[in-house]
Amino acid sequence: MKFPVLILILLSTALAMPATESASLVLRADQSGPVIHRNLYGHFAEHLGRCIYGGIWVGPDSPIPNTRGIRNDVIAALRAIKVPVLRWPGGCFADEYHWKDGIGPREKRPSMINTHWGGVVENNHFGTHEFMDLCELIGAEPYICGNVGSGTVQEMMEWVEYLTSDAQSPMANLRRANGRDLPWKVKYFGVGNESWGCGGNMRPEYYADEYRRYATFTKNYPGNQLYRIACGANSDDYNWTEVLMQQVGQRMNGLSLHYYTLPTGDWPKKGAATGFPEAEWFSTLKQTLRMEELLARHIAIMDRHDPAKKVGLIVDEWGTWYDPTPGTNPGFLEQQNSLRDAIVAAINFHLFHRHADRIHMTNIAQTINVLQAMVLTDGPRLVLTPSYHVFEMFTVHHDATALPVTLTTPDYAFGEGKVPAVSASASRDAAGKVHVSLANAHPHAAITVACTVTGHRAAKVTGRVLTAAAMDAHNTFAAPETVKPATFTGATLTGDQLTVTLPAKSVVVLEL
Repeated sequence: MKFPVLILILLSTALAMPATESASLVLRADQSGPVIHRNLYGHFAEHLGRCIYGGIWVGPDSPIPNTRGIRNDVIAALRAIKVPVLRWPGGCFADEYHWKDGIGPREKRPSMINTHWGGVVENNHFGTHEFMDLCELIGAEPYICGNVGSGTVQEMMEWVEYLTSDAQSPMANLRRANGRDLPWKVKYFGVGNESWGCGGNMRPEYYADEYRRYATFTKNYPGNQLYRIACGANSDDYNWTEVLMQQVGQRMNGLSLHYYTLPTGDWPKKGAATGFPEAEWFSTLKQTLRMEELLARHIAIMDRHDPAKKVGLIVDEWGTWYDPTPGTNPGFLEQQNSLRDAIVAAINFHLFHRHADRIHMTNIAQTINVLQAMVLTDGPRLVLTPSYHVFEMFTVHHDATALPVTLTTPDYAFGEGKVPAVSASASRDAAGKVHVSLANAHPHAAITVACTVTGHRAAKVTGRVLTAAAMDAHNTFAAPETVKPATFTGATLTGDQLTVTLPAKSVVVLEL
C-alpha cells in the first residue's frame, strides 16, 4: 500500500516531535512555609573586567548619561528588578583591595594592579563613596567584603568605623572631610572571601582563628548592627562547614557557600555560552541541580550545630560559568547569556525557596558584563539578558511566604541521563495574592501541569512566560528583544483545578 508523499512527510514529522507530557502539582495555600527573604535575589559586583568600569561607572564627565559618574541606564535597570542587596568589591579582588586607596579626591587616588582579573591597572575612581552612592540610587542594601587575605585587622576595623560611626573620631572625621557627614547604614559585612583559595589558601582551622580575630574588631557603632558573614565552603567541602560551625558558629551571623554551574564540569574547558549542542544544555541542567545536594548537606551540618537556625546560609556566589567570549580578555570573564541561563536561574530560585528557613541571602555572579550578568553594555548601549528577565518576573516572591507544593514531573532524558523536566515554587504576598513560578527544562516537549489548589479560591489566573525558539536564544545590541517576557495564555482555572501548559524550555510566573 502506497501513501501519498505529503502524508508520509506529515507522519514522519509527527513521529519526530515529542508529544505533550504531563505533570501534577498540589499547592497547599492553606499551609505556610518560611518567608522568602528578598535578599535571596541579591547581586554581586566585583572589580572584574567591565563590571565596574564601563559597566556601572563611567565618571561624571562621560558623555554617557550618568548620575555622579554612575550610568543612568544601569540605575534604571537595577531599580526595575528591585535589587535588594549588592556585594562588593569582590570576590578575589576583595582580598587585595585597600579601601583607603579609594577615598578622597579622585585625581589623588593611587592606581593599583588587578592581579586576579586580567592584570589591568585600575585608577580607584570607584571606591567606598561611589559604591554607597550606587546602593542608595538603586535602593539596595550594601554588602561589603573585607580584606583578610592581604589586609590587617586595623584596616578592617577602621573601614567599619569610617562607614558607620557618628563619633568625633579619626575615621568618622575623615569621612566628613571627604564629603559625607552622616554615617551610612551597613548591615552585611563579609570577613574575607574564599579564604580556602584566592583569599589566602588557608586551612579551615586557621581561618576560624583569623575569623575570631577580625570579627572581634568589626565593631557595632551606635545605630548600626553588623551581620557578620564568615567565609564558607567551596562547593562540596563539607569539612570546611563542619570546622567553621564547630569552632566559630556562635560568633557569626552568616556562613557563605560558593558554587558555579559549568556545563562540562571541567574548569579548563567549561563549554560555550552560545552555539552549544543539546548535550551541553542537558549537562548544564544536571550540573546546576548539584546545588540541591550541596544545600541539603551543608544545611544538615549547620542544623546539627545550630538547630535554632540562627546562622544564615549565604550563597553569595552562584551562576553559570562558560568559556570567555572569543576575542575578549580571558581574565574579564565575559560571556553571553541565553535562555539556558534563564532556566538555570529559575531552577536555583526554586531550590533557594525550599530552604528559605536557612538561606538568608544569595548573590548571583555577576551584575554587569561578567559571568551570568543581568546587563551587558557596549559604550553607550545597554541590553538586558534573559537572566535579568527572570529576576524581574520573580520579584513577586520577594518577602512573600512560601507555600508547600508537591510536584510529580516527567523526566527530561538525554543519552543515558535524566533530570526532572519541571520545577516549581509558590508563595503568598502581603496582599494575599498567590504566585506560582514554573520552569520547563525540556528543550523540545511542552508539558501540561495539572494543579490542585487548596486553601485559596482564585477568581482568575494571569501570567507571563519567557521562552524562545532556540536553546541558545539570546539578546544582542542589534536584537535586544529576542528573549523577553510575554503574556501567558496557557493557564485555565476551574474551581480549585489549575491547568497549565508549559512551552518547551520556558519559565512561567502565574498570579492567582
